[in-house]
Amino acid sequence: MIGDVHPGTHWLGYVKYYPDERGDRTLFGQTYRQNTVVSKAFGILADRPECYVYSPAIGCVITGVPREDVVLHYSCRQALATLHETPGLLDGSAVSKDLLAIIDWIVDQKADDVIGVTGSFLIGVAGARSDIDLVCYGPRGYETAQDLFTERSLIHPYEGETLTRLYLRRAKYMAGSSFDMLLRQEARKVQGLTTGAGAHINCEPLRADGDRTFHDVIAQEVGQISVLARITDHHEGLATPALYGITVETVIASTIDEAEIFARRITHLRSYLGAYTGAFRQGDTVHLPGRLVHIQGPTGTGGFCIELTPWSATESYLANLAR
Repeated sequence: MIGDVHPGTHWLGYVKYYPDERGDRTLFGQTYRQNTVVSKAFGILADRPECYVYSPAIGCVITGVPREDVVLHYSCRQALATLHETPGLLDGSAVSKDLLAIIDWIVDQKADDVIGVTGSFLIGVAGARSDIDLVCYGPRGYETAQDLFTERSLIHPYEGETLTRLYLRRAKYMAGSSFDMLLRQEARKVQGLTTGAGAHINCEPLRADGDRTFHDVIAQEVGQISVLARITDHHEGLATPALYGITVETVIASTIDEAEIFARRITHLRSYLGAYTGAFRQGDTVHLPGRLVHIQGPTGTGGFCIELTPWSATESYLANLAR
């Protein structure tokens, strides 16, 4: 699932695992292949056109599962609780032992209500080389996750020679960013390496259960635009979906006429790509190619906005620190 606003007919998201003999995961007695590119879900679901749905909140056609087709719901918080209570569900690998130690710390901190386990460990297809993917909910979850990632007995930061490993991991998704600039924005995220297996671990901050920032929002696409913009407010950008206040400094390219007129009225950057959650700070200058949308919604979220969306089979919307 992606985002926290879903229509009454579908749960919005993308295909993470799909039946394929070339896959390396076994689920429900069948071989599955992992998908890491959101837009590929359109092709994977070509025989399921009922999974294409227009989202007024996002302003485009995206993929989702009809609600009546959902057979099993995985809860990230419940997964953490289950693994804590039944550690024998894991395979005993080094990364599994790291995860259990981290879960013990979370439970000791009484934070199991605001942190959960996602990714391959959530659905039981993790292996000895798997990453650890966590999610945290709301401000208390974010603060606890930051504390967790400074606990050196459990997690080490990317530093020294491991920075190259992080760069290679991210560069394929953030083409065009320099080594220094990419690592500068990556350093702001909640991620690191586990002390035992040296496995990559990250935590994506999600909005609190009662957060209604994007509820009752309607977005209408105007075109595409590429700009240099200054971040004026990052506080709503610390959780996915991220919302940053921006001021456009320079229009680089646009599919619309009189782009400079629009530029004066663009006030926000909205991202459904977790890669940019927490990546920018007030005062940063950022290169932003994205969809230009007009948003109608509650006070503070309306007006023209540049949107980074993963639901595009034709464009890759990549935001990079410029200086």
